[in-house]
Amino acid sequence: MLSTLARAATRRPLTVIALWVLFLLLGFGLGTGVFSRLSDNVADIPGTESEAAAQYLDGTDPTGESITGVVEGTAVSDPALRAQVERAVADVRAVAGVAAVPDPYATRGLTAEDGRALIIPVTLEGGLDDEAEESAVDAAADRIRQIDAPEVHVSGGPLLGTQIAERAQEDVRNAELISLPVVLALLLVVFGGLRAATLPLVIAVSGIAGAFLALFLFSGVTDISVYAIQVTTMLGLGLAVDYALLMVVRFREERRTTEDVAEAVQRTVAAAGRTVLFSGLTVTVSLTGLLVFPSVFLRSMGLAVAAVVVVDMLAALTLLPALLARFGGKIAPAKNRPEAEEGRVFARLARFSARRRVAVVATVVPVLLVLALPVTGMRINLGDAEQLPSSTEARQLYDTLDTHFPPGTGVSPITVVLGPGTDAATADRIRALSPTAESRELPGGTTVVSIRPPGSVDGKEATDLVERIRDVRGDEPVEVTGAAARLVDFREMLAERAPWAAVTVLAGIFALLFAFTGSLLIPLRTILTTLLSLGAALGVVVWVFQDGHLAGLLGGEGLDALSLTAPPLIVAIAFGLAMDYELFILARMREARQLTGDDREAVVTGLRRSGRVVTCAALLLAVVFGAFMTGGFAPILQIGLGLTLAVLIDATVVRMLLVPATMALLGRRAWWAPRPLRRVHDRFGLREEAPAPTPPVTTKA
Repeated sequence: MLSTLARAATRRPLTVIALWVLFLLLGFGLGTGVFSRLSDNVADIPGTESEAAAQYLDGTDPTGESITGVVEGTAVSDPALRAQVERAVADVRAVAGVAAVPDPYATRGLTAEDGRALIIPVTLEGGLDDEAEESAVDAAADRIRQIDAPEVHVSGGPLLGTQIAERAQEDVRNAELISLPVVLALLLVVFGGLRAATLPLVIAVSGIAGAFLALFLFSGVTDISVYAIQVTTMLGLGLAVDYALLMVVRFREERRTTEDVAEAVQRTVAAAGRTVLFSGLTVTVSLTGLLVFPSVFLRSMGLAVAAVVVVDMLAALTLLPALLARFGGKIAPAKNRPEAEEGRVFARLARFSARRRVAVVATVVPVLLVLALPVTGMRINLGDAEQLPSSTEARQLYDTLDTHFPPGTGVSPITVVLGPGTDAATADRIRALSPTAESRELPGGTTVVSIRPPGSVDGKEATDLVERIRDVRGDEPVEVTGAAARLVDFREMLAERAPWAAVTVLAGIFALLFAFTGSLLIPLRTILTTLLSLGAALGVVVWVFQDGHLAGLLGGEGLDALSLTAPPLIVAIAFGLAMDYELFILARMREARQLTGDDREAVVTGLRRSGRVVTCAALLLAVVFGAFMTGGFAPILQIGLGLTLAVLIDATVVRMLLVPATMALLGRRAWWAPRPLRRVHDRFGLREEAPAPTPPVTTKA
C-alpha cells in the first residue's frame, strides 16, 4: 500500500499537489464557515434527566433564554443616569422577541447596596427560532450598551456563547501568527535550509485546512464546541509538523546513499511512512475513546480531531512525497558523520539507562507518581465567564456582579419540573430545601420551581442541592435541570463510561502496537510508561489550575476545579501523541534489530537515530501548544499546559530514560510473543519492503 502511494506521488507529483491545493481552497474557503456554527453547550447529554427536562421546558415554557446587562462606575441614583436606564428599559421591552425587562430601580436585588452598579436582566420569549433569538439578543444588547456610563457590559445566555466563539476565533488567529514563525525558525535550525524547513509548514497548513473542513462538515449533523477550533487546530498543526519532520529527516538520510530522488522518496515512504501510518492510526484509536461517551461534545470532538489526524497522515503520505519528488533534488542530503558521532548524546543516554536500568526505573517512576498525585483530588465543573480573560466583556460583567452584589447573584438557577400529579407534600419538601425557591405554573398542570443555589453555578453547594432534590422526590414525576444538574449528570456519565472508554482505547492501542512490533510485552510496557507520563502531566495541571499554584505566571488563576472539557481531551490527545514518539523510536529499534540481531545494541541504535527527531518534534509541538496558551481562556490554558507537559515529559524523561531502561530489563523477552500470535503477526502484520541499509560512512583521511 505504501509503495503504491509512493509510486503515485513520484510519477504524478503535480497532479497530487493540484488535488491538495483544491483541498486547501475548500478548507480555508468553505471550512471557515464553522465559526458561525459553534456551540458552548458542552455538558448536554442526550437521554439524561437534565436534558429531558430542558427539552420539555423548551416546548412548553412561555419564557426562554435571558441575557444580562450591568451598569457600574458611577452613582446609579444620578437622575441623568436613571433617566437613561429607564429609556433603555422601555426600548428593550419593545424589541420583538423580548418577554420581560424588570425595572432595576423598582425590583429588589437589581441595584447594588453600595449604589455603584445595577443589573438589567432581559428575558426572551420561549420558542424563538435561531434567527429571531439572535436578532432579539443583538437589538437588546446594543440598546443597553448605548447607556452613557463609565462601564456598561452585556453578556449571559446565548450572548455568552457568541462571545466565547469570537474569542476562540481570535485566539486561533493569534496562536497561528505566533507559532508558525517560531516553528519555521526552529525548522531552519534543524535542517539548515529554507526549502526543507518550509515543507513541514506546508503539511501543517494542510492540517489546519483539514481541521476547518472536518469541523464544518460535522457541524451539519452535530453541535461543534467552541473549544473544537482551538484543540483541532492545535493538534492538526502539531502532528503535521511531527510527521513532516520525520519524513524529511529520513529523506535527507536516504539522499546520502542515492542520487535518484524518486528512489529516495520511495524508500522514505517505505520506512518512515510506515511509522507515520501506524502513528496516525494509533492517535486516531486513542481519540475513538471519546466516542464511547454519550456526550455530544465529546463525540463531536473525537470525530473532528480524529478526522484532522487522518488528514495530517494522508498529507504526509501523499502530498509530502509529491513535494519531495518535485523539489527534493534541491534539498541537501544529511551531513555525513562517523557512526560514533551521529546521535552520540542519545546513544550515551541509552547506554547509561541500560547499564543503570534498576536505578533509572527506581528513580523516574516514583518522581512521575508524585507528580501524578494531585489527580486523586481532581474536580471538574462547567465553568462560566470566570474562565475568560479579564479583558472580555463577559468576564467584566462577571467581575462586576462579584464585586457589587451578594454571592449567588446572577447564578443560573436549579430548575425543578413538578409534573402533573406530583404529591403536594413532596413539592413542599422541595421548596423547603432553599429560601430562594420560587414557583410558577405552566399549561397542563406542571409547576416549575426555580432555586438559586448559594455559591457558584456548579459549586459543591449547587450540586449537593441537586442530589438532595432528587433524593427527596422519591418516585414522584419530578425532574431537575439547570447548569448544576447538567454537571451532576455529566460526572455520572464520565464515571460510568470512562472504564469502557479506557478498555476500548487500550485494546486498540495494544492491537496496533502488536501489529507494528510482533511483541506482546512491548505494547504492555508502552502503555504503562505512557500512563505514567500522562498522569504526571495531568497532576501538574490540577496543581496549577485547580489548586492555584503558579497559575498567574501562565495568565490564569486557580478556579478550584478544572473545566470538564480539559481532562478527557488531555487524556485522549496526550495518549495519542505519546504513542507517536514511541513509534518513532520503536521503528528505528526494530530496523536495527532486524539488521544486527543484537537486542541491547538495537535499543542504543534506535535511540541514536530517532532521538533528534523525537526531541525536535516535542520542542515544536510544545511551541504550538504554548502559543495557544497566550489567549488566556482557562479551558485552553489547561489543555495547552497538559499537552505541553505530556509531550515534554514523554519525549525526554520517559522515551530517553525509562524506555531504554525497561527494554534493557526485558532484554530479548521484550520482543516475545507466543507462537500462535507470532504466526498471526507474520500473516496479518502490516509489512513493507524494508529499505536498503545505509552503508557505513567513513571520513576521509
